[in-house]
Amino acid sequence: MNVVWPKLDKKCKTPHGRAFHCLVACNMLAELRRVKLQKDKVSEMPVSPLAQNIANEITLLLTSGEIAPGAHLRTQHLADRFGVSRSPVREAMQILADQGVLEQKENRGFFVKDVPEKVIEPIGGETQAFEVANDYQRLAEDWLTDRIPAEVTEQLLRERYDLTKSQLNDILMRASREGWAERKQGYGWRFLPVAKTPEAFEQIYRFRMVIEPAAMLEPGFQLDRKIMEEQRRIQMRMLETDIERLPAERLLHNGALFHEELIRMSNNPFFHLSLVRVNRMRRLLEYRSRVDRSRLVRQCEEHLEILDLLERGEIVEASYAMRRHLGGALSKKSPVAWSWSHQALEKTPA
Repeated sequence: MNVVWPKLDKKCKTPHGRAFHCLVACNMLAELRRVKLQKDKVSEMPVSPLAQNIANEITLLLTSGEIAPGAHLRTQHLADRFGVSRSPVREAMQILADQGVLEQKENRGFFVKDVPEKVIEPIGGETQAFEVANDYQRLAEDWLTDRIPAEVTEQLLRERYDLTKSQLNDILMRASREGWAERKQGYGWRFLPVAKTPEAFEQIYRFRMVIEPAAMLEPGFQLDRKIMEEQRRIQMRMLETDIERLPAERLLHNGALFHEELIRMSNNPFFHLSLVRVNRMRRLLEYRSRVDRSRLVRQCEEHLEILDLLERGEIVEASYAMRRHLGGALSKKSPVAWSWSHQALEKTPA
């Protein structure tokens, strides 16, 4: 805070004039102390878990190259992306500014200052339900393992997970966006029985084996060079570094995004909407199963092969490659899903 100290008017030599200037100076000193105490109080406030999770997500976007150095981060855009309100996003960006990752410019907002070398926690050797723990994932884990009923009140959830009303609202909004929760008419929430079993997981993959290859054969299918270049960049970066560095959620997101972007080129909105919906429905079970990072190498290679076929104009061959790719993924993931299901049944009290 820049302070311009009042100068003593030389003409003002009366006791009353000097007293007035002293009073002004004392008031300004008091204001300085008040501002400093307020800043100290803000800096000592505990960081909310939601803001910390969003800060981690933003940092992953930086290291994966999705956000470039010097980019302007817009609060509303990030709030829409993460399915939360703007308050935790602003708090998250302040955390990153304090860490030197972002720069806050007066009246302009936050800008990327630099990309940190290492921003994610190392992944341990033990199998965990989710590789990064947070309140959202604890709720999802409890639903997958039937520890909570299908219909709940917000009060029950706030007490169970020790959350504020705002924190719980953000979590439930994300669950709704990912397709496994919905608000009941009038009061409470309902968790949906989708992709919660190995049978549902297999049915989703068989559905995808029908629509994704067919979408490439649609009369309106047309290559979008921007989509092709961006997906190639993401897949190449995953092969180079990201498979070993990024957490499971980000890797699964990149895989789903590849398929959703390709089916969007069919210019048939029903294909695209259907795939987005089922990808959200299967996400919890994918989170629950430990990601086989060695298999992801072959997955990325197959993604790049499909892009090559499309760029050469071999659309029928690309359609067949897509069906083969999905069939291979099902054959590898299905036993994992069934194995998890049996383990969950063994752990569930009779």
